[in-house]
Amino acid sequence: MESLKEILSRRRALVITPFAFAGIYALTSRKGDPPPPAVDVTIIPFDDHGNPQPATKTKRIVHTDAEWKKLLTPGQFYVTRRESTDTPYTGTMYKSHNRGLFRCICCSNAVFSSDAKFDSATGWPSFFAPIAKENIATRRDTSMMMDRIEVHCTLCLAHLGHVFDDGPEPTGLRYCINESSLRFVAL
Repeated sequence: MESLKEILSRRRALVITPFAFAGIYALTSRKGDPPPPAVDVTIIPFDDHGNPQPATKTKRIVHTDAEWKKLLTPGQFYVTRRESTDTPYTGTMYKSHNRGLFRCICCSNAVFSSDAKFDSATGWPSFFAPIAKENIATRRDTSMMMDRIEVHCTLCLAHLGHVFDDGPEPTGLRYCINESSLRFVAL
């Protein structure tokens, strides 16, 4: 004969299982939000030699999910357009010390420089500052039951990663950035 504990455990599983499947379905079948409007934004362009150009006012780059999927690999799409996170220590940029620019994989906007890169021992490329404050945007992120600050590309709103207050001097910040959201240009 079954114990009361076994019966209650089985009932709990029967009650929870449909909700778990509903949650999985909702996450995997998400069609995506409609594209944001193509508003004017101001960025600081950088040439491929790392030289800043005058501030430029331009239209935000906007694509549908279908268009982004044609431009990006599945991993890049998932990280930049669905705000996912690369698995730590799976790329090569976190351990690279080559001199260069890090551009947004979606729109080529310069977002970080190797001059601000440091080894954070986290498995992600880390920087203590963006290449230009105009080139990134931040917002509060309360997903995953955490309170964090999310970092986006100003020009196309690609998810880049998160910023934390445990970085080195001179800023005390650590921009923890997904490799899938970056394209490195050597100087």
